[in-house]
Amino acid sequence: MSAATSPSERRVSARIGAISESATLAVDAKAKALKAAGRPVIGFGAGEPDFPTPGYIVDAAIEACSNPKYHRYTPAGGLPELKAAIAEKTLRDSGYEVEPSQVLVTNGGKQAIYEAFAAVLDPGDEVIVPAPYWTTYPESIRLAGGVPVEVVADETTGYRVSVEQLEAARTERTKVVLFVSPSNPTGAVYSRADTEAIGRWAVEHGLWVLTDEIYEHLVYGDAEFTSLPAIVPELRDKCIVVNGVAKTYAMTGWRVGWIVGPKDIVKAATNLQSHATSNVSNVAQVAALAAVSGPLDAVAEMRTAFDRRRRTIVRMLNEIDGVFCPEPEGAFYAYPSVKELLGKEIRGKRPATSVELAALILDEAEVAVVPGEAFGTPGYLRLSYALGDEDLAEGVSRLQKLLGEARD
Repeated sequence: MSAATSPSERRVSARIGAISESATLAVDAKAKALKAAGRPVIGFGAGEPDFPTPGYIVDAAIEACSNPKYHRYTPAGGLPELKAAIAEKTLRDSGYEVEPSQVLVTNGGKQAIYEAFAAVLDPGDEVIVPAPYWTTYPESIRLAGGVPVEVVADETTGYRVSVEQLEAARTERTKVVLFVSPSNPTGAVYSRADTEAIGRWAVEHGLWVLTDEIYEHLVYGDAEFTSLPAIVPELRDKCIVVNGVAKTYAMTGWRVGWIVGPKDIVKAATNLQSHATSNVSNVAQVAALAAVSGPLDAVAEMRTAFDRRRRTIVRMLNEIDGVFCPEPEGAFYAYPSVKELLGKEIRGKRPATSVELAALILDEAEVAVVPGEAFGTPGYLRLSYALGDEDLAEGVSRLQKLLGEARD
């Protein structure tokens, strides 16, 4: 080992140095910086509703600020009343009955995902990760000592993987399979039959499942959200559900998520959190309590707007030669294939990758999109349609104009 690479000389640990920056947050930050500099950039990068948090939730937080009860440490695992409300909400929305002791309140969904993987993975354990995947999943797995094993689905299957693909990726080291429906980044929603088939396959092989249900209320048309542990009860002892208030209630900045799972796993993850961050902000927890205990009227209004934008963005993207965009059934993302545009000349440049194409789009059209490389599938772009109708139409119109110039 050379002096330059010896542990005593390394400034950043190998474990942390190997973690990539969140591509979606990086794109969003660059777009905001350009806007602050006066450029009329339209950002399709971050998955963040453009609506304000509903007023009754904000009011609950304001009241909590004045209550001395919330000025002190509270249990690391979450306010007891919030854990009870999350258990009730889980039964209401998913048909999955759990006890408050099976709930851990976390600082957002990302912390929930990391702590869940950390609680079950030992070094070298493999996690099957369907791709396209959200950027944080593989990094959380690696940080927890695991090995992500990608299984790729493309637009021909609506970005849904099959049991046969999962089985082909299974090895003696496989411990967990990741299941996400509705999906970020593709908006894919698995049918009840396909969800059940995947769950029963996991049971058959004694695998754990981590299922991310954060987009549960954002499904459209005939698509239906189904909760894996609710429809495959045999899986419950090896199933961890991750969820949060961010997407459903337009509360991305409040940072409240949770884990629902077997008591021993939740206890282990709670122990980890007790040393990492202690309790989640009490004010944010009270806001989350108001959210999960309250009506879903505001959610329905947001879903109506997202559905309208979904149909608009898919139609406009598919009007561009060389772009193919399946209709997403959930979440608020479009994931078009741009493979036919790669290598073509656009304003004097020939982007060979979707990273280069995204950079060209930002420079020439002042539109921020996230390249498919960030999600494990080069040749695609992710566009969040959680932005205003006018900005959406203007942004995609710029794409139509720019990409319409592509020549062989």
